Amino acid sequence: MVRRQTRSISGPIIYGSVAVALSTALLVGWIYVIVGNQELTQQWAASNVWLLVAGIASFTAIITVLVLFSVFLAREILEVRRQTTFVDSVTHELRSPLASLRLCLETLRRPELPAQQGERLYEMMRSDVERLTGFIDDILEATRLGHGGRGHAAVSIDLNRLVQRCIATVGRRHAVDQDMFHIHIPDHLSIVSDPTALEIVVKNLLDNAVKYSDPPADVSLTAALDGAHLRIEVADRGIGIPRRDLERVFDRFYRVDDEAVRTRRGTGLGLFVVNALVRGLGGRLNAHSDGPGTGTRMTIVLPVREGASERSA
Repeated sequence: MVRRQTRSISGPIIYGSVAVALSTALLVGWIYVIVGNQELTQQWAASNVWLLVAGIASFTAIITVLVLFSVFLAREILEVRRQTTFVDSVTHELRSPLASLRLCLETLRRPELPAQQGERLYEMMRSDVERLTGFIDDILEATRLGHGGRGHAAVSIDLNRLVQRCIATVGRRHAVDQDMFHIHIPDHLSIVSDPTALEIVVKNLLDNAVKYSDPPADVSLTAALDGAHLRIEVADRGIGIPRRDLERVFDRFYRVDDEAVRTRRGTGLGLFVVNALVRGLGGRLNAHSDGPGTGTRMTIVLPVREGASERSA
């Protein structure tokens, strides 16, 4: 078995710090010697002041380059580490449903298989296919966003219908009862936006709320017009997010370093895609959590374009 070597981020930081310290010491020592040697200073004062200024500027530039290089190298090492974790996660995500599909197909070949069991296997296969489809869609969407984003076609959307479609998909994916979703949306609430992007956003947030909750999950979605904005909140009573990670959960490939998170499948792309799509729609996404075990609340604020309405039945 080939052991994968992981570069340490401390190396470039230490080397860069040492280089900056040596350069600074050399510059300070050089200035001290010249200023302390009065005769040399008098000889240079008339005609070679520009040389001192050029030397100081050169050393300053060198220090700046070293600092920028160290920061860039550290970021690249972190990115490689995140991508390595992503590849491992993708391998696991693909292997699990494919193995399940293979087992179901082999079982379906048995001539003595009861019809009821065959129906159950069919539902399992459909669930695995939907999971694979959603997973691949997230990867493709993240790739498109990473190469300049996507255009958004704005149409009037019935928010209740969109949310119900998302609930049906997430419910089938996780094999949970739809009664666990508590929806609070005024009747006939509509918004002018991109239906595909908004559906991906809502579906991913609901999927995360179920995935990162211990059964039985309790998920609520609330939406209402607030002046010139539509506010959508997805809340759960799941494992929560440490406060130090609330901003970083939107980074590509990032997953919270916690055992409760590692036991759940994921690639670190879901919230990256959601955040990018929300920003593309002109809105903002915020994560709220009081810490591990306290649940999570995701809040979307979207601008209301002409054509949005809220009418209570």
